[in-house]
Formats: sequence, structure tokens, C-alpha cells
Amino acid sequence: MEHYINTPIKYVKGVGPAKESSFSSELGIMTLGDLLYYFPFRYIDRSKIYLISEIREEMPYVQIKGKLSNLQTLGSGRSTRLSVLLHDESGSIELVWFAGIKWIREKLVYGKEYIVFGRPSLFNKRFNITHPEIEAIDTEKEIITNIKLQPFYNSSEKLTRRGLDSKGIAKIIYQAVKNASGLIPEILPPSLLKKYQFVSREKAIQAIHYPENLNQLETARKRLKFEELFFIQLRLLKQKLIRTEKVKGHVFVKVGEKFKRFYEENLPFVLTNAQKKVMREIRSDMGSGKQMNRLLQGDVGSGKTLVALLGMLLSVDNGFQACMMAPTEILAQQHFNGISKFLQGLDIEVELLTGSTKTKKRRVIHEGLLNGKLQLLIGTHALIEDTVQFKELGFVVIDEQHRFGVAQRAKLWNKSKIPPHILVMTATPIPRTLAMTLYGDLDYSVIDELPPGRKEIKTHHFYDKNRLKVFGFMRQQIEEGRQVYVVYPLIKESETLDLKDLEDGYESILRDFPRPKYQISILHGKMKPADKDFEMARFAKGETQIMVSTTVIEVGVDVPNASVMVIENAERFGLSQLHQLRGRVGRGAEQSYCILMSSYKLTSDGKKRLQTMVDTTDGFEIADVDLKLRGPGDMHGTQQSGILDLKIADLVKDEKILKFAREKAIELLELDPHLSLPENKQTSIHLQKMENRSRNWIEIS
Repeated sequence: MEHYINTPIKYVKGVGPAKESSFSSELGIMTLGDLLYYFPFRYIDRSKIYLISEIREEMPYVQIKGKLSNLQTLGSGRSTRLSVLLHDESGSIELVWFAGIKWIREKLVYGKEYIVFGRPSLFNKRFNITHPEIEAIDTEKEIITNIKLQPFYNSSEKLTRRGLDSKGIAKIIYQAVKNASGLIPEILPPSLLKKYQFVSREKAIQAIHYPENLNQLETARKRLKFEELFFIQLRLLKQKLIRTEKVKGHVFVKVGEKFKRFYEENLPFVLTNAQKKVMREIRSDMGSGKQMNRLLQGDVGSGKTLVALLGMLLSVDNGFQACMMAPTEILAQQHFNGISKFLQGLDIEVELLTGSTKTKKRRVIHEGLLNGKLQLLIGTHALIEDTVQFKELGFVVIDEQHRFGVAQRAKLWNKSKIPPHILVMTATPIPRTLAMTLYGDLDYSVIDELPPGRKEIKTHHFYDKNRLKVFGFMRQQIEEGRQVYVVYPLIKESETLDLKDLEDGYESILRDFPRPKYQISILHGKMKPADKDFEMARFAKGETQIMVSTTVIEVGVDVPNASVMVIENAERFGLSQLHQLRGRVGRGAEQSYCILMSSYKLTSDGKKRLQTMVDTTDGFEIADVDLKLRGPGDMHGTQQSGILDLKIADLVKDEKILKFAREKAIELLELDPHLSLPENKQTSIHLQKMENRSRNWIEIS
């Protein structure tokens, strides 16, 4: 049976070499199994046949039956069209074709009865149907239009040229489903099938393509959604189990002088209960003898970096080195500055390594890493270069981890004979459904409290006409000694997007905030690193009152005196990015504000995003709305993982099924950790097939 599912697509009836190539290149369909799991994206009820007189303008599709007359070719050249009248007992309607005229004309016969399906349109007060589907009634025995709920499949221009439009794909799948009877192996454990009364895999596949009614379709969907999410969870949990069993880690049980001195003398504020809880989880992992692989989620300003530093100090106290990798030079520099300040007075050597680090300095860093004198290293992608070698790397922190590729992260793991403990962090809250699906093989920590003394940022939405009012508020804040960010989406004016650009905005602000009374910094991604550092330093020291920037300040800029964030064309930003930008203020004790500027031309999604920002500062609530608006594939770089190439399940709508699937996967592995029992053989085979399709990166998240 497994052999049948793995049959190359070229052996399926109706697929020749050309179509085989198209299926493979356009849809990634190479086997019969791939074809059977190419599900329809919608269905149209073909059970009802309307009279021509019943057709109304608001009907999206209509199915009618009648005989043909008045078949004629009209026009010439590109305007040539085929016109034919279809009659039933209530009237007539024109059917029109602009392409394939010769082939269609040869197919049509006067006086014969046909079933016609298509979208009606009104022209000169008469209905017509352009390019309808048309089938002679006496040939319907093997025609899929006889099926009540007709499936529709996603296609493309290339596929359509090869005869693989929705209908062409449907005919091939129809034959494949018909010939697969008794040959589709079950992959869910028998205990699950019986206990929860899931329909068999074969019946589910038949019904998802050609359901007899809506109940049958819903039953098939339920089974296939569970199956998809169950195997994703089973794969992640199995990877975690293998790592726990096979990958040993350094045992860090000593809480030494450096940790104690920092905690007692240098700790900038009392840890929140959430931070204390996460530290207990990290210490437990690091003392277990197993490699820690933990995801730390925390909203902007929640104190993740401080927790990470405490973990790094534990590593140093146990005789090992630690490093932190950030996605940008600005963020790496920010971490370096912050950690260096935290560690003042302690005998700990910390360095910064980025793409801009000079050759002479690099040599000093490389030497310090190899001889062990350099204990903490902060940096960017430069950390994963082959020339960067540690004497004994024990702890790795990866910040904003979704910005790094899997292979990049794995390179750090390979810089130690015994794998270092791994802490991956994100300031972008991840909806629980997404976290379970992307990071289900990781241990999971959340910091859901802000440090004491932080005030909630007040967020307001203004339209462009209110700009003078906003400028007035900026002046008021500056007069009170505060500083302001103004963020633009572009550097230069675009011919295709009517957006406020940074250069134009900079000139506008100069006019309203003239020198020498006001000083303005400018920052964008195309500036040289030295120029960026200079402008940031001026703003951080309070030498400039306004920072005009692109989204380069989204992460890593920490100026407690900045109390206002103005975001131009806020409707053009995603929720996650808006939330990150807002997090650049509110870092001091003073009340802070985020002002969202937009035009009046807002889409419904744009309105929803801006209103969400005004209504809440809860990052997890914002992440849930973002997931609903954008879908999982666009979030957190998830496309690179391939794990969210969902064929039928929806993480927004199917949260309950996902939770249930994870519970059942956990239960199965508790009873049969290696899936070695006879009744789980097919489950194990299918899981192995999933593993073979993608390189196994279980070593590191």
C-alpha cells in the first residue's frame, strides 16, 4: 500500500511528461500521495439546476440545462467570438467564448441537451455566460460535474496552458481517487481512530475531493486537520525527546562569585517574579546534564537581556565562556553597551565583534577567545565565522532569533565539543498556536511583567491634517526636557508609493524646528556604521532633541529620555513592527507617547492594525491580531522552516484542534517513545518520511 502512495505522478492516468513536469515545478507534486493531498480551496454546490428565468445578477455561479441553437462565429481577428443560444422551457441565454473557438465549435451539436455552469453577467439588459463549462448530458457517467459539491483547485497560468486549470486537475485527481480504493495506508494509531471515531484516511481523502454532502466534507476536514497538526507536533516532540536522550550538556551547578557580586552589588533593579521564575527554569536546565534549548519570550522592555546576562554569568562562574548574537550592529552595540555598564567593577572581560570590527581588534578578540581570557563576546553574524573559535563555549544567547537562518544558528552550536546551552530570545510576542507549531520542540519561558516604575505608553492615532497639532505636542515635550523619534518607512521618495520619505520629512521638520534652538539627528540603514554610531551617540547624550529615522531603530535603541515616538504612514507597517517601534519609548520613569500618523485612505486591515495599537499595549494580544490579519506564513520568518506549509489546517481557526493534537502526540510518546510497538508502525513510517523531506536540525532551534 505504501508503494502505491509513493507512485511517481507520471504513472497516474491523464498525466504525461509535460504535465508531470508542470505538476513538479509549479506545485511540488511528484507522487500520487502528493496529488491526493493537493486539496480543493473551495466547493460549489452543483446539486441544483436553475431555470434560465431564475437567473439573477447577484448569483456568483449558476447551473442550467438546455438545448443549443443559433451557433455562430462573430467578429474578426482578436475580436472573434463564438456565440450560441441555450434554451430551456423558461427562456434562452447566450453562451460566449473568446478562446478555443475551433475546438469548442466542433464539440457542440444542435438539438443535444447540455449541462452548463458558469458566472452570469448582464449585458444590454440580457444575461450571458462567458466561457462556461459545458457537458453533454449523455456523457456524464464519468464526468466530475455530476458530483454535487464540485471541488475547485488552485492553478496558475503555466498549468492552465498545459490543460491543468482547476477542472483539468480535478479530472486527474478524480481518476487517482477512484483507483486508490483499498490502497491508501492508515497512518494514525488505531487507538486514536477508535477512541475519537475519526473516519479512515482513505475515506477522508475521497470525501475531501468529492464529498457527497456538507456533513461528509466536515468529517473529512476534521480528520485531515487533526492528522496534519498531529504529525507536526509528533515530529517536534520526537526531536525534543531525541535531543534530551542523546545530546549531553555541561553541568553548571555552581553559583559563584561573579554571579553573586553582580546580583548583590550591580543589579539595576529588583527582579520581577516573572524574571525569577525564568531564572529558576534556566538554572534547572543548566544543572540537568542535558543541553538547554529554551525559548524566552518577553515583551519590549520586560528585562530579557538581564536574565540572559545572569545565565552568561553562571557559565563564567563554572569556567566557561558565553556569547550573545544579535541580528544588527546597532542591536549588538546596544547589548554591548548595556552589559558593559551592568558589569562595571567586576573582573569580567567582555568584547564586541561585528562586521565593522577592525582587523587589529579582531586578532585581539580571537586570541582572547582561544586562551580563555575573553569570557563574554557580544556580536552579529560575525560570531559564526570559521575564524571565531572559543576555548570552552558553554552558553549561547541568540536575540531576535527569527532573523537568523537555521544553518547560521547551528554554526554556533558547532563551536564547542559538548554543545553549549542555548537561550533564544524574542521581543516579538508569539501567539501560543504559532509557538506550539514553530517551537514545539523547545522548552518555553515567558516574561509577562514589566520592571517596576515603568508606565504604560499612551498611543494615539492622528490623520495628516493634524500634523501641526502633533508638532505642537513635540515642542511641548522637548521644552520639558524630553526627546522625540520620528520614523519614516522609506529613505527616498518612491514613484510607486505615495509615502512620506525620510529626506522630505527631515527637511519638513527642519522648517518647523529650526536651528539653533533645536538639534536633529538622522539615521537610516544606508549610512556608514561610524556615521550611525555618531548620530546615535548624539541622541543618546541629549545633544539632539529629535531623531528622524527609518525602521533601523526598530530594535536595539535604548534612550530612556526619549518619550515620544511618531510613526509616519503607520498604516504601512505591520502590527509587530509598530509594536517594536513603540517599544523604543517608555524606557524611563516619565510618561511616554506613541503617535500613529496616517492618511484617510485606510484599508479595513489598516484600520484594524491602528485601532489595535491604540487599544492595547499587550504584546500577546497584538500578536494574536497580527496572526489573524497576516496568517502564519508571513510571521517570524516561518517560510524558511517549511513547517508551516499547511495544506488544510489553519492556526487561527483550528487552535482547539492544534492543542488536542499536541496532547495526543504527547500521550503517544509517553506510552511508546520510539514508536516501536506494532500498532504504531505506519505512524512511525510516515513520521520518518517527514524527517527525510527536510534536513534534521534538532541540534538547535
